[in-house]
Formats: sequence, C-alpha cells, structure tokens
Amino acid sequence: MTTIKGPGIFLAQFMGENAPFNNLRSICLWAEALGYKAVQIPSWDSRCIDLKKAAESKTYADEIKGIVNECGLEISELSTHLQGQLVAVHPAYDTMFDGFAPENVRGNAKARTDWAIQQVKYGAAASKNLGLAAHPTFSGALLWHTFHPWPQRPAGLVEEGFKELAKRWLPILNYFDECGVDVCYEIHPGEDLFDGITYEMFLKEVNNHPRACLLYDPSHFVLQQLDYIQYIDFYHERIKAFHVKDAEFNPSGKQGTFGGYQGWAERAGRYRSPGDGQVDFKTIFSKLTQYNYSGWAVMEWECCIKHPEDGAREGAAFINNHIIRVTDKAFDDFAATAKNDKLNRNILGLD
Repeated sequence: MTTIKGPGIFLAQFMGENAPFNNLRSICLWAEALGYKAVQIPSWDSRCIDLKKAAESKTYADEIKGIVNECGLEISELSTHLQGQLVAVHPAYDTMFDGFAPENVRGNAKARTDWAIQQVKYGAAASKNLGLAAHPTFSGALLWHTFHPWPQRPAGLVEEGFKELAKRWLPILNYFDECGVDVCYEIHPGEDLFDGITYEMFLKEVNNHPRACLLYDPSHFVLQQLDYIQYIDFYHERIKAFHVKDAEFNPSGKQGTFGGYQGWAERAGRYRSPGDGQVDFKTIFSKLTQYNYSGWAVMEWECCIKHPEDGAREGAAFINNHIIRVTDKAFDDFAATAKNDKLNRNILGLD
C-alpha cells in the first residue's frame, strides 16, 4: 500500500486582485504557511502561469517549478478545467461558455473548439515539462441538455453524442500518451461524463484508452445520490487525481436533486468546506490507500457559507488528519511462527 501525498490545494478559487492572492509566489507562500505541501495550478490564470510558454519552453517550466519549490511546495497537477469544457459545447450553452474563452474566438464555435483543443494539448506538454504525471480537466458536453429524457430522446442520439465526444478527445488522449501524462476527467454535472455509466460509455468509444483516467471528487456524487464509496471499488485503477471537497444533501417536500433553480445556499444539495458536509472521508482515504492511490489529496474549496480563507486553513489540517501512513508490518507479527514446511504439512494432516 501507498501513503497518499498531501495536503495540496487547488488555487483556482483563491486567485484574486489583492495580495497574497494575485501572483504565484505570494499565494504559494500563503499556502505553505497554512500547512499545504503542494498546489494545483489553474492553467487559464495568467497570474499563475503562461500555459503556451510552459508547453514550449522547458526553461520557463523550470522557472515556474522553481518559484513553487522556493516557497516550500510542489506542483501536484496543472489543470485545464475551463479549456476542457470548451472541447465540446452544445449551442444552447454558447453564450454562457464564451466567457471561458479569449475574446478573439467568442461567437465562433469552431474557432473556440480549436482553441480549447490546442490549450489542452499545451496542458499535456506543459505537464511533461513540469515533470507531472496527471492532468485534471473536464470533458465538455454535447448531450447534457438531454440528461432528463423529456421529450423522449430519439433512438441513437446518445450513441452519436459519445461518438463525437470521443472523436474530439481521441487525438488529445494520444498526444497525452506521447507526453506520458494521464488525462484525469473530473466526473461532474454539466459534463457528458457525469457518472460511472457515462464514463464507461466514453471509454468504450475511445477503445479503453489507457490515458483516459479520472479525478475523484465525491462531492458531485453526493448531489447525485451516487454511491461514492463503491465508485472507488469500480474505478480505482483509473483514479489518478483526488479533490477533497465536501457536500451535503438535505431533500425536503419542496426540492431534491434538481434544486428548484435556487442559489447554492438554498439548494437541497450544496457544496461545503471539508468536514462541514456529509462525505465519509475516513472511508474514502482508507479505500484509496488500500488500492495504492499514489497521487495527491488536493483541497478544492467551494462552500456557500464559510469564508474561503477559513476553509483553506481548516482544509490543510483536515487532509493531514485523514492521510493514513501505511504500516510496514502486520499487526499480528508478534505472534508469527517461522516458516517450517514439515510443521505446515503436519498441521494440514499430510504427514
């Protein structure tokens, strides 16, 4: 078994215009002071990294890595969540998702898709230059607007959607393979890969590509009422990244999983800071340790109640308290008997 690495922190929700959150060095010093050992870097935020430059220049990538290391931290992963989202966008979402892209490709779906694909490929090359093995992202979605079958979905619609999604991702996955990096899809509502079944449908279309891996985030499964513990049993071989994010689900006679179009604080299912929700992290850490998960435990802060700085401070200690240092001996070694073939055969009644 392997001891999980951590704690790490995803910087996306903490970047801002004011110090210490406005550049990579200062936010890393802040994170290290809280007890974090690694940062997951949002590649779309220029205050953290120039993704294209990191992909094309090993020297620049080493400089970024050096800044993080000088602050006493490591880089856990480089993320392209926003760019991955734009690899596949249904026209109904064009206007809202245009905000994830630069101005020069907004209003042009093809140009935006091409830009997104190139960005994710930059993520592969940059990860290689940074010495990283896993890369979190989103799959994007062509079918999400049909997730509830009303009106009834036409025959073949789902199959066609996954074929197209795979067509867009297969060249990207092959490029990641060339770079020696795993794509870690965050299974998430709003993506066509939102649960185990949809992930398996995608895997089938990409011929079980070895780089089509997973970022495990139990919070999204609480909101779906999916068994997030058994999920680890099913997919542990593909889990290469891990977000420690909490959630709770409190249905009422007025709303359930769909949330009634309410804001986050008023929804039955809502995200919380680690330790404030319903996720059974003790079992999760035990399961992942048992299955030799060797990556990082990275806190992603999303809470509709608690201040982010309090969530970050508490999150480092929370992860530390859940990481299991694996044992190097069996608990009953004190009662062990030395191997003796003659004795063993005698016990079995063979001599």
